[in-house]
Amino acid sequence: MPRLKPPGLFRRLLSLVLLVWLLGFLWFALFLPRPAGDTHTDGVIALTGGTGRIARGLDVLRTGQAQRMLVSGVDSEVAPAHFAAGYGVAPALLACCVTLGYESFDTRSNAREAAGWIARHDIRSVRLVTTDWHMRRAAFDLKVAGPKQLVIIEDAVPSHPSMKVLFIEYNKFVARIAAWLVNWPEATRPPGSGHGKH
Repeated sequence: MPRLKPPGLFRRLLSLVLLVWLLGFLWFALFLPRPAGDTHTDGVIALTGGTGRIARGLDVLRTGQAQRMLVSGVDSEVAPAHFAAGYGVAPALLACCVTLGYESFDTRSNAREAAGWIARHDIRSVRLVTTDWHMRRAAFDLKVAGPKQLVIIEDAVPSHPSMKVLFIEYNKFVARIAAWLVNWPEATRPPGSGHGKH
C-alpha cells in the first residue's frame, strides 16, 4: 500500500516560508538603520557607491570623532589628488589620516579590504558609513570579516529608496546570510572593473 503524504504539507510549508519572507521584508523596509550620534571611534569607514557617504565620513574625521578614515571601493582611475580636490580635503589631512582603498568591488570585498585596514592600524572600534538601505548587509559582512571584538557603530546616510531598491537589497541580504551559512566562496573581481556597485 503506498505511503500517503500529509494533505497540503508542501503547500503549508511554502506558505510558511512566504510568510516569514514577507514579515522579514516589512521589517527591512520599515525600520531602516539611522544615523549615529557623536560616538567616538578609532576609525571611520565610508563605502563608495552612494550619495553622501564620503562626505559624512569626512565630517566625522574633521570633527575629531575618528582618528583615521578608509574610503573603500575607490575607482582605480581616481588619483589621491583628484579625490582631495573633489571633496575639499587638505593635503595634510589626506596624508595623515585618509586611506583610499582600491581593492574592493562589491560589499563583501569592502569588508575584506576594511578588515585588512583595521588589522594594520590596530583599530578596535569603527564607524561604518553607508546608505541606510545598504547598511545591514555591509555591517553583516564587516562583522564576519573583522576581528571578533571589533565594535561597529552603524552610521546610516538617510535616503528615500524606491520599493524596487528595497526589494532587491532585501533579497541580496537574505542571499548573503544563506551564503554565509553554507560557506559560499567569495566572488572574484570582474575583468576590467574599477569598482563595484553596492
